[in-house]
Amino acid sequence: MHSHNGLLHLLEPMNREEEAVDSSLRFPDLDLDAPESLAPATILKGELDSTVKKKYAFAKKKAFALFVKVLEKTPELIGCQSSTGGRVHWECCKMVFNNLTSIHKHVAGQHMFEIMCQTAAILEQFVLAEEHITVDPAISYEEKIGNTSSDCKVPDFLPNTADFCFDDLTSGPGEVLLYYCYCEVKDPSLICVWQRTICQQLHLTGKVRIASEGINGTVGGSKVATAIYIEAMLSHPLFKDRMTKEDFKSSNGGVCCFPDLRVGVFQEIVPMGIDPEKVAYKEKGVHLSPEEFHREVEAYLSRSDQAENTILLDCRNFYESRIGRFQNCLAPDIRKFSYFPNYVDQNLDFFKNKKVLMYCTGGIRCERASAYLRSKAECQEVYQLKGGIHKYLEQFPDGYYRGKLFVFDGRYAICSNGDIISECRYCRRPWDQYTLCSTSPCHQLVLACSSCQDRGFTACCQVCQEKTPLLTSTCNPSEQVFKEQCECTNLRAQVPIEPL
Repeated sequence: MHSHNGLLHLLEPMNREEEAVDSSLRFPDLDLDAPESLAPATILKGELDSTVKKKYAFAKKKAFALFVKVLEKTPELIGCQSSTGGRVHWECCKMVFNNLTSIHKHVAGQHMFEIMCQTAAILEQFVLAEEHITVDPAISYEEKIGNTSSDCKVPDFLPNTADFCFDDLTSGPGEVLLYYCYCEVKDPSLICVWQRTICQQLHLTGKVRIASEGINGTVGGSKVATAIYIEAMLSHPLFKDRMTKEDFKSSNGGVCCFPDLRVGVFQEIVPMGIDPEKVAYKEKGVHLSPEEFHREVEAYLSRSDQAENTILLDCRNFYESRIGRFQNCLAPDIRKFSYFPNYVDQNLDFFKNKKVLMYCTGGIRCERASAYLRSKAECQEVYQLKGGIHKYLEQFPDGYYRGKLFVFDGRYAICSNGDIISECRYCRRPWDQYTLCSTSPCHQLVLACSSCQDRGFTACCQVCQEKTPLLTSTCNPSEQVFKEQCECTNLRAQVPIEPL
């Protein structure tokens, strides 16, 4: 029997070695060394054994039928005023098809990518059926899957893209969406398959994390594609009563902002390193709208006793707050969100009897951070900015947040005001545009102005600066194991202690 996680790998990006190992288990005769690139059909089918071929053929047939069914217009739907005279017909790509042969030819010629995405989803349903359903061996595979279709409805919640051609979904203005939803997810793997399929169908890139506690995503694509994505999210039974369009933060960008698409199941939708069963999002602080948070910050900044009674806390990493933050905030010098619990543990007295105003990029880190702070520290009150800095800047671009907003994609930052609050690490001139350390295994972010870069100063620290030429000239990239072991990491306290 195939494992559930094994088939999920079919839908996950992997390196060549991982792909070879995984495919040898599922599709033992698939030739990964063929010079041509693997199309979706090739990846799914390859040269399969007879059992897997049967499953693949049935899945593809079912996916094709589902796609065509969505396009069908019956007399009940079209009414007596229809130009087709009330006959059953099919509508796709702004064309009308009056018989099955013509619509089949059209779908086969123009929409095979969508068919293969749905085929992948149905193959995943096969695995779910094998794991959870025990049936008489005499029952056919088609009957077995039919008996479980009510529990595995990935294709039922895929958007209808029949009226959109490839160019509609991939060209034109683009944007990046940022969203999350904390809720109970009984089958994260099924949501993972649905997300992977819908993102492929809409040609989106980005990162989506699913866990039993909810979903967290940031995806990029054309504005047509992202609008369809939002509608699909809001139509799904799990999210339609929990999310609104306001929960999706958008900014200029697109497919180019991410190298690929990564969708996976994790223990947490934001990696704090604490079991969600021990510190749950349900124990979070009080949400404040951007307007309410603005008033609180205004009052905080106007009081002379602000340091004694209130803490304006930035829950992000140091490299985020370095280029943009609220005025007079406390920005812990931590490199990962998973360090935040230790930061709180070692500064409990600092938070005792304080009112905490907390914020992060989009709000998701505050959900868990506020819950952890409330569970550990005896704070007077814990408040958090709903929608994060993203939503605040939409309403107050010239408010109390100054500088740029760091984002976890190829843009590194987005801008709402002209303030530059950081500086080049070499010459100290104002600078807020990050680049990666020139020592390739390091992956630290560097603030080096264009003039200093032209002079060869492109590393995050002196150790990396000295290693860069050596690694470039003598090391095989596959042998570089230097990652994150450099001066600026080793000298930074993992959990800084705030002065009392």
